[in-house]
Amino acid sequence: MRVSIVLLLLISSLAPVAQDFEVENLEGPVPWSNLKANNKSERFQFAIVTDRTGGHRPGVFRDAINKLNLLQPEFVVSVGDLIEGYTEDRERIAAEWNEFNGFIDNLQMPFFYLPGNHDYSNKVMADEWEKRFGPDYYHFKYQDVLFICLNSNVEMYKQYRYVRNVLDEEQDVKWTIVLIHHPLFTLPGNENWYRIEELLKERKHTVFAGHNHRYVKY
Repeated sequence: MRVSIVLLLLISSLAPVAQDFEVENLEGPVPWSNLKANNKSERFQFAIVTDRTGGHRPGVFRDAINKLNLLQPEFVVSVGDLIEGYTEDRERIAAEWNEFNGFIDNLQMPFFYLPGNHDYSNKVMADEWEKRFGPDYYHFKYQDVLFICLNSNVEMYKQYRYVRNVLDEEQDVKWTIVLIHHPLFTLPGNENWYRIEELLKERKHTVFAGHNHRYVKY
């Protein structure tokens, strides 16, 4: 399944985490509908935030941060376009990242960054990314679910080799999530992305992308 999204999503993935309710032993009616918690022992929750740029309205992302804190997912991941960018003005780039990171500082759970074209459109912005966030593609694992975060703004051959090595090392995970900004699976001429798709084909996986400002399921 491959999804291009612009909505704030709360996703459940298979993994052991939660615990049962402990309640009083009451006879007769009880003051609850049921004791089937949403975060059962086979599930955890994470949120995905999408493109904030390209005509963003002030206050909307700050409100989304407040809603995330109400939802209380275990963590939040992104699919890029976090700042307006598209400039080589270092002061402006720094100001935009400082504003964005000020929002993230209010999150009550971890946030995982991923570059979109607004965040990584020239060498100056790429250098600023490396200075602030280190690698522009990486992976992590949570409760036996593998997350692979890629950079669709650059040539994908090194990332194909990277993904191949990661998948070789992580063959027993319950699910694989790939996060990428551009929906390369809809665009011609992305041979190394198609090679990554071939690597994923034999395992349970989902790809999330942004960029198009549409909610589409492929």
